Amino acid sequence: MRIGIVCPYSWDVPGGVQFHIRDLAEHLIRRGHQVSMLAPADDETPLPPYAVSAGRAVPVPYNGSVARLNFGFLSAARVWRWLHDGAFDVIHIHEPTSPSLGLLACWAAQGPIVATFHTSNPRSRAMIAAYPILQPALEKIRARIAVSEYARRTLVEHLGGDAVVIPNGVDVDFFADADPKEEWQGDTIGFIGRIDEPRKGLPVLMRALPKIFEARPGARLLVAGRGDEKEAVATLPAPLRERVEFLGMVSDEDKARLLRSVEVYVAPNTGGESFGIILVEAMSAGAAVLASDLDAFAQVLDGGAAGELFANEDADALAEAAVRLLGDADRLAELRERGSRHVRRFDWSTVGADILAVYETVTDGAASVAADDRLSLRARLGLAKSSPSGSTSQR
Repeated sequence: MRIGIVCPYSWDVPGGVQFHIRDLAEHLIRRGHQVSMLAPADDETPLPPYAVSAGRAVPVPYNGSVARLNFGFLSAARVWRWLHDGAFDVIHIHEPTSPSLGLLACWAAQGPIVATFHTSNPRSRAMIAAYPILQPALEKIRARIAVSEYARRTLVEHLGGDAVVIPNGVDVDFFADADPKEEWQGDTIGFIGRIDEPRKGLPVLMRALPKIFEARPGARLLVAGRGDEKEAVATLPAPLRERVEFLGMVSDEDKARLLRSVEVYVAPNTGGESFGIILVEAMSAGAAVLASDLDAFAQVLDGGAAGELFANEDADALAEAAVRLLGDADRLAELRERGSRHVRRFDWSTVGADILAVYETVTDGAASVAADDRLSLRARLGLAKSSPSGSTSQR
């Protein structure tokens, strides 16, 4: 199958959607499919061999964050050229309602279109206001996927219609087989995310650290992600700052090793999450997960059975739960075991098969419609079916 995938966000600023699209493309290629992925990217950004650049992106406030998107006449021309050259059997567009390549591709594409909706934002007035503009593009979509029940709810409430829920995928074995780093082991807490993005919740974790460090004198926090490190620890008492180690941006391999090394992975995100791929990665690596009780996080953690939850933005509740977990080896082992079993439902072997089933449904449907159209045309022209000799007769 020839598959075209459209990424809305800039490839040079990695995030959860980009990682999902990358892993999906590589899973499909391993399955023998031909895949081309179109994404915004600066000229100097290294791209995988299956990727095509749609040009430089610009920062735009979107869903409580700042997304780097690509929109305009030049981008539209590149989208059209990519679609024309690709001759795809199916086009898979991610976030088709964002002002980026997805919407441009929806407008320009012909043939079967599948769309994945990642956003969970129940108060999106902008999406409601933009519906008249989005409607002609959205009507071309043959099948809709939502990465969680909360992303599906956003879609239903703002745009109508429905979607099948297929979660983000993870290569579970990649994280499970990673080698821990000795220097990252011990009484360690892990955090991965953009340091200077408030909704990722690092300030909440920083407010909890004094109580955690007081109760656990040997505890440390390991932070991976880009941002201002000095500003991040500015609220901590000076003697405690040395117990926070910033690792900067880490490779996929080091992210897996970090998650394999820490005792507890903390996800203190405050909102705007539709899924929680980092929770799945942490469980895959065998880390015990402690997360804010966002609806999306609670769903990923099986209502709290595969990880512990604390009240959103409550630093005291976070500190109490972290201290309790770090001091309870049996509970840590229980969470690791439950998480490792639960996470298998998010492996690409399952998620990829579900997405391929959607592709096959829309392409089979397109073939059926095309056949019906040919029969209808023959009927309008007054042609009978071909005889065994290949001749036709007038009716």
